Amino acid sequence: MVDCDPSPDPRLLLKVAETQDELEACFQILHDAYVAAGFMQPHPSGLRATIYHALPTTTTLCAKWEGRVVGTLSMIRDGVFGFPMQQAFDLSAVRALPGQIAEISALAVHPEFRQTGGAVLFPLMKFMHEYCVRYFDTRHLVIAVNPNRFPMYEALLMFKRLASQEVDAYDFANGAPAVGATLDLRTAKEQMRRAYGTQPGRRNLYDYFVVRDLPNIQWPKRRYRTTNDAVMSPALLDHFFNQRTQAFQGLDERQKALLWSIYEQAEYRQVLPMLAGGEVPTMQGLRRHARHSVLCPASLHVADAGVEPQLAAHVVELSLNGCQLRVAHPLPSGTEADATVNLGEQDTSRLRLSVVRHVSFDGECHVLGCRFRAVDDAWRRCVAALERGLSAADVHAS
Repeated sequence: MVDCDPSPDPRLLLKVAETQDELEACFQILHDAYVAAGFMQPHPSGLRATIYHALPTTTTLCAKWEGRVVGTLSMIRDGVFGFPMQQAFDLSAVRALPGQIAEISALAVHPEFRQTGGAVLFPLMKFMHEYCVRYFDTRHLVIAVNPNRFPMYEALLMFKRLASQEVDAYDFANGAPAVGATLDLRTAKEQMRRAYGTQPGRRNLYDYFVVRDLPNIQWPKRRYRTTNDAVMSPALLDHFFNQRTQAFQGLDERQKALLWSIYEQAEYRQVLPMLAGGEVPTMQGLRRHARHSVLCPASLHVADAGVEPQLAAHVVELSLNGCQLRVAHPLPSGTEADATVNLGEQDTSRLRLSVVRHVSFDGECHVLGCRFRAVDDAWRRCVAALERGLSAADVHAS
């Protein structure tokens, strides 16, 4: 089964699906593949665009051959709706581990390219793997796949079954059976090296997935080191979820309110579904989506005696008044530090912060909640850019 071309055909382009035409083609390929496999009933729109595709925490990738979309795959980070597979599988053991989680879903390749020895599938999987590590700030992948297809994920890509048993009827796939599995991207590197590191050329999955760069990949351009490529503008939300599929009409009251909790701008609220009676949803009691998810290298200068004076860190979530830091060594609450944060290639911020809470994951990873004593203009500009809109174009153009 292993046949990974280290130099794919230059006619193949891998990118984030961001335009209406690209997304429409992805959802159409996905619809046709799912209908053919019995994973969904035909939809009048000819599209499979789920409510998860409407979230800024979901990124859809596409493979294009000479400009035509021929493959797609979606990566779903933990958002206001959780993960699709959590309806049927217990993910508590994965959630307890350090690192972010993403569900890999909505994989489909056009019929004309399914018998090409993985010429589209493997590059698409490579793009997903590298995107999760480099951009999506993801350590753990989870999947729900048909039992007949699970051996490929297990044997080739090192996925391991979840502790839960096989599900006989998975609602998200039209009642088809499903197996749940997970992959730790950090430990998978060594597993792949041992399994494939000595294999020749096109059979060396370690070289393909971990070492090699594919020139076919078009990486998204970002001013700031955000982890989401949120492409759903108000116009795209309206097109796919009000006009083409009417998916917003099928949401319950809580789901509607959750959408309002993440799309706060007036332009978005014009296309969001209203609650029964037409009232504007209230946000009280709702779990807020962390809109400003980033992965920014930082250094901390700590003046307290007994604490390492200079610490490397990463800002993983930011706001105007505070941030979350990921560090290798814990800092007690009340610790004050001067921080230098690399917000982007051209943007560096210097600020003063105080640690207000600390969460540890088995002593391996520490997350610090921090409140600012002082911020600079670079930080304010970054937050303002993220506040202005959730679509990638809004942030990139700032």
